[in-house]
Amino acid sequence: MTDQAHPNDVAAVQKCEQAYQRIREELAKVIVGQDDVIEQTLIAMFAGGHALLEGVPGLAKTLLVSSLARSLDLSFKRLQFTPDLMPSDVTGTDVIQEDPQTGRRAYTFLPGPLFANMILADEINRTPPKTQAAMLEAMQERQVSAGGKTHKLPAPFFVLATQNPLEQEGTYPLPEAQLDRFLLHIKVGYPSGHEEWEIARRVTAGKAEPIASVLTGEHILAVQKLIQRVPVSDQVLGFACALVRGSRPNTPEAPEFVNRWVSWGAGPRGVLTLVTAAKARAVLHGRYHATTGDVQEVAKPALRHRIAGNYSAQAQNIGTEQLIQMLLEALPADRVYERPAA
Repeated sequence: MTDQAHPNDVAAVQKCEQAYQRIREELAKVIVGQDDVIEQTLIAMFAGGHALLEGVPGLAKTLLVSSLARSLDLSFKRLQFTPDLMPSDVTGTDVIQEDPQTGRRAYTFLPGPLFANMILADEINRTPPKTQAAMLEAMQERQVSAGGKTHKLPAPFFVLATQNPLEQEGTYPLPEAQLDRFLLHIKVGYPSGHEEWEIARRVTAGKAEPIASVLTGEHILAVQKLIQRVPVSDQVLGFACALVRGSRPNTPEAPEFVNRWVSWGAGPRGVLTLVTAAKARAVLHGRYHATTGDVQEVAKPALRHRIAGNYSAQAQNIGTEQLIQMLLEALPADRVYERPAA
């Protein structure tokens, strides 16, 4: 596939792989383990999307995002979502200001904390739907509307949101429409015994090494354009389509277990996510082409918030994670996938 490459694109992919390794080295100064979480977060960012990180308190989700912002030399803002947070507290508002020279008063837009390259939306499910909805336009259109005017957000722009799966009282579950705005849904798990030992040793020693910047915003935008140019074979596209179409119950492509246990499957955005995330993963690993293996690796974070089990699945303790694994086993990556007939 490299014969389809733009001039210098193959060399640029190699530089991206080197930058990826440097970023991991910088993050390793303050983050112990979490290799999959770091990779998936970077995949979402370089693919131009947003990510939802879910994990219990104390797993360094906030530290990861803030450290990542430093390693990428991006402006960073943290938004702590609470039940009393208003939309204007997030997006900004018009205020009356007086010109000291003329004495004339006029409305001036005062940007909110949303105007930064990287936004940490901490505990996003703790704020009411009205404030959650204020994030939709920003995440989808990269702009904010206020006072009848639209204000462009800085580029690049990423929302990395966190939510706590334990405490449901006083929370407002994200609607499917907003969940679909996140490119990847990343699960942050507990550290291993060795990693937890190292965390305790580092934190109690009180030593923290400074994180060096590896990439700038301009570099990230260039990587995003590079990923868009990465070619995708019909086999990879067909495999991604087969996974998404197979997740929809009561369709000809759905396996029997999907009809039995799935309430609804992934929409067309699921295919786009699988292909784009697979291309981003390929570039991070120094390849100018995506493979079905890349699609398999990103399938769970790409689909776990786009597939919902029904009551029968819940009664038998069959979660979305297990359903996606069963789908991957039912649709082997090495099967020949062709374009469906019109």
